[in-house]
Amino acid sequence: MSDKTLTEVEGIKAASRHLRGTIADGLVDPLTGAIAAADTQLSKFHGIYQQDDRDIRSERTRQKLEPAYSFMIRARIPGGLLSTSQWLGLDRIALEHANQTIRLTTRQAIQYHGVVKRNLKQTVAEINQATLDTIAACGDVNRNVMSSPLPTLSTIHREVQRHAEKLSEHLMPKSRAYHEIWLDGEKIESSKTDLEPIYGDTYLPRKFKAAFVIPPQNDVDVFAQDLGFITVVEDGRISGFNVTVGGGMGMTHGETDTYPRLGDVLGFIEPDDVLKVAEAVVTTQRDYGDRTNRKHARLKYTIDDRGIDWFRGEVEKRSGVSFGSAVKYAFVANGDVYGWQLDDVGAWHYGLFVEGGRVGDVGSRRLLSGLRAIARLHNAEFRLTPNQNLIISKVAAADKAAIDALLAEYGIENSAHASPLRLNSMACVAFPSCGLAMAESERYLPSLVDKLDASLQQYGLAGEPITIRMTGCPNGCARPYIAEIGLVGKGPGRYTMFLGAGFAGERLGVPFLDNANEEEVLEALNPLFADFATERNDAEHFGDFLVRSGVVRALTAGRNIHDG
Repeated sequence: MSDKTLTEVEGIKAASRHLRGTIADGLVDPLTGAIAAADTQLSKFHGIYQQDDRDIRSERTRQKLEPAYSFMIRARIPGGLLSTSQWLGLDRIALEHANQTIRLTTRQAIQYHGVVKRNLKQTVAEINQATLDTIAACGDVNRNVMSSPLPTLSTIHREVQRHAEKLSEHLMPKSRAYHEIWLDGEKIESSKTDLEPIYGDTYLPRKFKAAFVIPPQNDVDVFAQDLGFITVVEDGRISGFNVTVGGGMGMTHGETDTYPRLGDVLGFIEPDDVLKVAEAVVTTQRDYGDRTNRKHARLKYTIDDRGIDWFRGEVEKRSGVSFGSAVKYAFVANGDVYGWQLDDVGAWHYGLFVEGGRVGDVGSRRLLSGLRAIARLHNAEFRLTPNQNLIISKVAAADKAAIDALLAEYGIENSAHASPLRLNSMACVAFPSCGLAMAESERYLPSLVDKLDASLQQYGLAGEPITIRMTGCPNGCARPYIAEIGLVGKGPGRYTMFLGAGFAGERLGVPFLDNANEEEVLEALNPLFADFATERNDAEHFGDFLVRSGVVRALTAGRNIHDG
């Protein structure tokens, strides 16, 4: 590692006594709704972000009041699998402690917004009472492990789900700080005995994301992950995984040495080698990742700086596993499957669209209440998807009609709400709660989709699936750089628009407009839709058409295009 000065966050982690800091003291300080600045970094490892209401920040400053602080709490839910009883527990917490909504995340988890400090410890405790936790949902560690929720391949996806759960447990921080602070667990005599065998005393240089995917759906966006496992199925069983490394979406406007990157394929491994290889990837990044510049600290930069061949060799040396040649694979889409689907063991699953991932009651669309009613009726499973949606899972044929009736009663059936463009949309939270937001996202994208749907209708493209994603800043939480239309906030009402990504998440988009307002976005897309309608090849997707026709130039570096 460089002898440059370490970042401030590295110092905070080193002095934290394995993530304890002074969080416990800050929770009982009645003079402020906030916790100490250093503790805001440590609380992320516990699944908690301090935020404030940016809609009223200026007014509170004018009144000489501190910001309206509250906290976002994110749960760890490997593969997005929940029992309906767990969902009912999460529902109650949303009503009693948060802002009466549940936010489905782009990593198959849930998060709450608007939890005030005096309720913070109780809320975390109640999440644990619902047999979940918030450990490592954020912070410089491996975060929630994703897994394809494909219901039509039940036998295979159940096995992949088990791999995701094992990996999540294996890479979880071992510090007892979480249990001490939030669950009144027994305090150990010295944090020096509280060892982190994988992470060490200062954890990773930055966040780390892992996912399992089952072709042909690339619903987890495997190439956007630090570590990915592409499932290889032969003769009806999982023979192993193609391993990908080095994906990551974050960048900074105007800083060309930061960029989104798609992962490289390292090679093929057998199922029993997953944990060994994953740990070797993590420890290599632990030891060689940049701790002097957080904007250069993700695994993607480590690989670009040192080379993929070096990285493969280091992982093989640490794991004792030799990679085989990658097995051929193919992806067809990176969105979700909606409506009723029958799996290979005779159970039904309903894919439910959740716009922006926000589960609440708004007008006639009473999603929170409707899912509560369905969970009380249906004693089985809900599955959260990587695209902020939800699957009502393991439904018996005899119960389908009752669930259909509830979907209609609460106004939440898909057909009443969403066009193909909307069904393939995704947005980050942005304003008013995210401190990094430069522009609107969740609150704005639905109205923009209305306008784009009108344009598509004009050109006979109303039934055309096009992926569109929006984020309020360039960190890329909704993975906009691999959407056919990606909009990245740059300032109030202004976005950088990326075009030309692959429909299956296998190719990055490129910047097409910079600092554009809504009118400029619509003016740019309207003639492109017109050309697409008349000049496309059979079954050609919008992003592919833009590349083939020369409207945008595909990124051609090996790491950016994957064709299996």
